[in-house]
Amino acid sequence: MTTTPPRSTLSSQLADGVMDIVAAEGLASGDQLDGVKQLALRFNVAVPTMREALRRLEGIGIVELRHGSGVYVGPNAGRRVLMNPVLPRSDVEQLVELLQARRALEPEIARLAAETRDERGLAWLEDALAVARGQLAVGDEMLWRTNLDIHRAIAATTGNAILGEVLDSIVLLHADDQRAILALHGDAAEDYDEHTQIRDLIVAGDAAGAHAAVAGHLASVIDVIRSRSDSD
Repeated sequence: MTTTPPRSTLSSQLADGVMDIVAAEGLASGDQLDGVKQLALRFNVAVPTMREALRRLEGIGIVELRHGSGVYVGPNAGRRVLMNPVLPRSDVEQLVELLQARRALEPEIARLAAETRDERGLAWLEDALAVARGQLAVGDEMLWRTNLDIHRAIAATTGNAILGEVLDSIVLLHADDQRAILALHGDAAEDYDEHTQIRDLIVAGDAAGAHAAVAGHLASVIDVIRSRSDSD
């Protein structure tokens, strides 16, 4: 008798399979893949299962799901710093470790961003904050993803593409964990205010202030995650 893999394992295998297609066919960002139904037939799985795998890849920018249009190769498909989109879910201690890794890296990124102030990074940062403001107002559940874009935009403001990819390899690799962190943190308005303060310091060219603000922001999130975990 054939044993069906657990759903999470199957989704991981499908995500790997789609990435193999992108590599084997030499597809580039913007190229169209088969649709969800066609891919489901190709891998002999149900459409919802296929869609789940594609959403994993969409979360890290490997594919894009365009409503009414289809499945396309995303901007991160040709990355130099590679990510594994199919890691198992983390427990709270691993969430804390993730935040600690970010705290070791991102304050220096913010310092460099304030010193460099790359125009494209600043424009992305402003756009991401505007999106976050709108999502906060209506309670959009995708705010967690925009919060990641805010941190990614800060890295882009350094003008260092490799440094931006290194940060991506941390935050996008653990996209599901980042969503869990926001759910545990619980104060989206405070998070937005802190992000706005960081933006202001970067725009003002206050390198030391930006460094301190990002370090404090991540430290406070770590404290909240730990306290919520201890109270459960």
